[in-house]
Amino acid sequence: MTDPSPGVAAAVEGELRLLDPVVRASADLLSQVLHPDYREIDSSGRVWDRDTMIASLTAADAPRAGQMTASRMSGIQLADDLVHLTYDTETKGHLAHRSSVWRLTESGWELYYHQATPFGSATDAGPDTGQDAGPDTGTSG
Repeated sequence: MTDPSPGVAAAVEGELRLLDPVVRASADLLSQVLHPDYREIDSSGRVWDRDTMIASLTAADAPRAGQMTASRMSGIQLADDLVHLTYDTETKGHLAHRSSVWRLTESGWELYYHQATPFGSATDAGPDTGQDAGPDTGTSG
């Protein structure tokens, strides 16, 4: 197994950073990681833009996700300035396949697009390809 490219490593680091409850509660920190043109389709099918996502996550009454476990993270560098990551998460018994596109900007690597798709059980996760960008990771989120 080869080490991930610097771009994939940076995207994995950024993705794990976004699972940190301190980052998720800070408009300043989220602004550093989310691209100005950020879009997300969440596991319920709702479409989010950057400003709406930041406002929702940082609102005083925002629900906190609790413990989130990320696993099976892998990535591929599509171009010098573009990385695609996939991974699975589990939060309070809810499972989701996740896909993220990261872009290199003058400010560094920023999350450009994210999508979450719910699935039923660990057996639905699909085959382990052995192409992990890093170790399976559990992170609070």
